Amino acid sequence: MEEIEFAPIGFVISDFKEIQDDPGIFRGTTAKIRVLDEYAGGLFRLENYQRLYIIYFFDRAEGYRLVLHPRGDVSRPKRGVFATRAPYRPNPIGLAVVELLSVEGNTITVRDLDAIDGTPVLDIKPWKDNYY
Repeated sequence: MEEIEFAPIGFVISDFKEIQDDPGIFRGTTAKIRVLDEYAGGLFRLENYQRLYIIYFFDRAEGYRLVLHPRGDVSRPKRGVFATRAPYRPNPIGLAVVELLSVEGNTITVRDLDAIDGTPVLDIKPWKDNYY
């Protein structure tokens, strides 16, 4: 199979600077996504949505593990990586459903994004059935 290449459309701005073992730590927190200038036009009318899918690249996850303890907690039974939200995946791609708080220029502010500062964002899509 041919290699697939993606380029970021923007980057996460967050208070979280390191990979977190517990994705629940992001619940209720806010983050920003600064979209690169050449893609800013793609934000037109994004404010009409309450929730978004954010697709991003786990750029600091090294390697992958097919079986692991969820959240690195050895007291929890092991699971396959596809049954977790772990960043250590064969294709280190993350997906989050977030609440859209604002759109200002080429920056969007969201709640519940489980990505750390500097994470490359690959795409932004409106969450289904929430146009108003």
